[in-house]
Amino acid sequence: MRLVIGLGNPGLKFKESRHNLGFMVVEELARKIKVSFKRNIYCKAYISLNKEVILAKPYTFMNLSGFSVRRLKEKFDVSLRDILVICDDLNLPLGKLRLKPRGSSGGHKGLSSIIQALESEDFPRLRIGIGRPLEEDFSSFVLSKFSQEELSIVKEAISKAVSCVQEWIYQDFQGLMAKYN
Repeated sequence: MRLVIGLGNPGLKFKESRHNLGFMVVEELARKIKVSFKRNIYCKAYISLNKEVILAKPYTFMNLSGFSVRRLKEKFDVSLRDILVICDDLNLPLGKLRLKPRGSSGGHKGLSSIIQALESEDFPRLRIGIGRPLEEDFSSFVLSKFSQEELSIVKEAISKAVSCVQEWIYQDFQGLMAKYN
């Protein structure tokens, strides 16, 4: 069993923000495999599952995602290598994917929270580039919505990310890194 966690912030205010790209990917994957999300109070996440994969969207705020991820790991008894966290990344160009088997948070507060809660950096992650703002106001930028010009790139990135996740469920990690990075 694999656990795929999309990071984002709960609520309509943040629904289409850059920071919610992880949510967007798991929502698209859920549509594709025809499963729906149910609220799980213990894990503080919306969860969708079938025989091969558990999809999750923590309803904690981004910076507190670790609590939810730790609870999901415990509830479904999955190893760290069977968890894939999907998040946005300021340090990648818009639409660029980066799949890694482990690593630091790179300054991403959601990943920092997860690393702290799991007491490990040894879990796979799929980062999706959102670009960088012209000014240094990162918090406003990540909470902003994509422009009309950016949406086609974002939709293509979400589609590639969904394909990557579907392949990750069944395939060798190293081959996927070569294909998607």
